[in-house]
Amino acid sequence: MKLWAGRFQKETDTLVNDFNSSIGFDARLYKQDIAGSIAHATMLGKQGIIEEHEAQKIIEGLKAILADIEDDKVEFSLDNEDIHMNIEALLTQRIGDAGKRLHTGRSRNDQVAVDTRLYVKEEIPVIIKQVLDLEQVLIKKAKANLDTVMPGYTHLQRAQPTTFAHYMMAYANMFKRDVTRLEDCLERLDECPLGAGALAASTYPLDRFATAQALGFKKPTDNSMDSVSDRDYAIELLSCLSILMMHLSRFSEEIVLWCSWEFKYVDLDDAYSTGSSIMPQKKNPDVAELVRGKTGRVYGSLVTLLTVMKSLPLAYNKDMQEDKEALFDAIDTVELCLPVFGAMLDTLTVRPKNMAKAASGGFINATDCADYLTKKGLPFREAYMIVGRLVNMCIKTGDTLDTLALKDFRAISSLFDEDVYEALALKTCVNERKVYGGPSKESVEKQIGLIEEFVQARQE
Repeated sequence: MKLWAGRFQKETDTLVNDFNSSIGFDARLYKQDIAGSIAHATMLGKQGIIEEHEAQKIIEGLKAILADIEDDKVEFSLDNEDIHMNIEALLTQRIGDAGKRLHTGRSRNDQVAVDTRLYVKEEIPVIIKQVLDLEQVLIKKAKANLDTVMPGYTHLQRAQPTTFAHYMMAYANMFKRDVTRLEDCLERLDECPLGAGALAASTYPLDRFATAQALGFKKPTDNSMDSVSDRDYAIELLSCLSILMMHLSRFSEEIVLWCSWEFKYVDLDDAYSTGSSIMPQKKNPDVAELVRGKTGRVYGSLVTLLTVMKSLPLAYNKDMQEDKEALFDAIDTVELCLPVFGAMLDTLTVRPKNMAKAASGGFINATDCADYLTKKGLPFREAYMIVGRLVNMCIKTGDTLDTLALKDFRAISSLFDEDVYEALALKTCVNERKVYGGPSKESVEKQIGLIEEFVQARQE
């Protein structure tokens, strides 16, 4: 029998029952639902709203149900629609009328709101730890490649020299911000909606501060209608996860390029690559490609929830049931991608010679050549024009700035001298960029230190 059977003259149609049911996906909230119910029952007993012995009986019954669920001894029913009604029905079957008192002063609206917040509160630290593990891989790769010179790119054209370590620290800083965004999200959602009821709280003397404390929340939510009618914390998390996946996707794109024969900057470990069913020579970067592809899936979850919520009047609407599948799928996807991506990165082999060879072409020291002239007193725009002429000359002769004869330099400008070759050496170009945040060895070592401090502060 449905909980609302007293109001209705007909049974719910089977099609509607199946359509309405959420137990197929919200069953994963069983721990959070039981934790919320235990906190609620404890508070009801202390407040004298139900007898203490009834509260204790409810708590013991809920703990037994939790143990049975975890031992795979419970089969949930579609007839009971959702995880909340399934657990309440099981409780009533086991302990009788006392089980019917659990829902006193509570609605499924505040029940699902607290369950979902508890779930998100538990999952955010899991994701943060995974990102911090990835940061450790980036630190390791950076330390091993402080002197690995490679081209930096703009517009996917070789632009200026950098190092593989500097490149790794670029992503490390992106993931650092991802961690702080997740921390901010966790801080904002740390409020307990339990006791808000359907929308207007209760006439019972509920102690919302007690239930918030029992469930590990910082405080109860301040407005009962807001408590049950918004999912901005879930939307914020999906936004954070979308940005995180965007960073993973960009990194994946680089790896896909770098391991191709056109670049061959890195080789992927066989354990993190796949082959072709028809082409025996192939070694495909499937992990990177799947991470790149799954990014769209997480974006879809964000857009789904934004779209669900965009025109809902206050307070609760059944549309909001659609939040869970999107939220769960995004969390599952991110938690699947981060460890395998980190393992792929950790096991790849860097090819310094190929990177150095690429860095020697494309005139990536042209800016340094212009800077050489400006340091001798020439205005930068004039120096820029002179180096442009030198590049054109090299393209015609097949030279590079490093191999161009001094007489050819002097034919364009008398300011050039023997020291130009040292100034244009790629390691000089990199290590003279000592500006804070730059690619010099000295600067990158500082960047690594900052990321190490950031990670260590969160692992203590």
